[in-house]
Amino acid sequence: MTLPPRSSLGVTLCRDGREFAALAPEWDALHRRCPSATPFQSHAWLHSWWLSYGQDSNLRVVLVRRGGRLVGAAPLLLAHRPMPLLMPMGGAISDFFDVLADGAETVAVVGALAHGLHRAARSSVIDLREVRPDAVAQRLFSGWSGPRARLTDSTCMELPAAPLATLAQEMSGSRAQRVRAKLRKVEALGVVCREVPADRVPGTVGDLLRLHALQWSGRGVNPEHLRPRFAAHLAHAAGRMVRDGGATLTEFLLDGEVLAANLSLHAGPLTGCYLYGAHPRLRERKVDVATLLLREVSRQAAADGRSVLSLLRGAEQYKSYWQPVQVVNQRLLMARPALEPLLRLRTSQVAARNRAAATVKARFPAAREWHERITARPGRVGSTSGAPHLTGAGR
Repeated sequence: MTLPPRSSLGVTLCRDGREFAALAPEWDALHRRCPSATPFQSHAWLHSWWLSYGQDSNLRVVLVRRGGRLVGAAPLLLAHRPMPLLMPMGGAISDFFDVLADGAETVAVVGALAHGLHRAARSSVIDLREVRPDAVAQRLFSGWSGPRARLTDSTCMELPAAPLATLAQEMSGSRAQRVRAKLRKVEALGVVCREVPADRVPGTVGDLLRLHALQWSGRGVNPEHLRPRFAAHLAHAAGRMVRDGGATLTEFLLDGEVLAANLSLHAGPLTGCYLYGAHPRLRERKVDVATLLLREVSRQAAADGRSVLSLLRGAEQYKSYWQPVQVVNQRLLMARPALEPLLRLRTSQVAARNRAAATVKARFPAAREWHERITARPGRVGSTSGAPHLTGAGR
């Protein structure tokens, strides 16, 4: 029997927000078929971000189809400053970027995405931030035929997705004893945890952000987290993601009052601790908030069969208490051959900025809040400071 020839791959460029919105069902299916996809590549997250931060004139989403079926996608936007750049959709409030490729034909799809990006980046440098080591975008970078450069980006902390009591067994004796004591304190106080259904997400996100602002009052809260556009994005995205199983929003009650709320995001093997808010009254009652949150999120991740519990961006020393593994994101820059001088200029700019930021962080810790306010000033598409997560400043 002669088999019919396999249909060829077709590449198109989506530049219309309404077209991107209509992609939701097939985008979600592709997201599930891409083994390395993170929550920040879900349609719910990206489309919600676009509604709050995007402009139709800047939308550049490369789509790959075979026989009408979506098998690849690169969600990007065009920026004009400081030079023409193709950058990740999702901005700085997204901890990871990647392109999507159907796991059954990754090699062919990556080749098609490269072809589409060559066409889309006619006069632009492609600047992909926060790319995980196992991302599909790494294959795209490795096979790129033009000039390219790789830089380090944020450091993330990861734990096995196991109950906190199990993780404590791997710690030293004194440290494990302290963890168990903190867990007993939470249990003795009778803190109640409850997951929020999708229809209650918008109101609970409002409570989370109120508690978040209260928690960091006077201590350099990430200003983006206080803005209406961020609240609108988080409520819209979390509503869809909770409904579809891509997020869990949890309330923590003490004596019947909600004193903390936490949003965790899920995709494939990974659960990430994204954002929380906690009333200072919990600390007054001697509750260790990090232990409280990790107890619940680690339980959720293990129950769902995840293998990775990510504390997301930020390598603060106190996160080392839990003995996590460090995973360093990467920044991938690519361009067409004619734009090699522009790519080298962009690489030099980024490297110089990184060196300056490292110097400021080492010598002038008090400048951190000032730096966050500058980098998160209104008017920059998707701009936030890349603040740390879970127990870090700003999250």
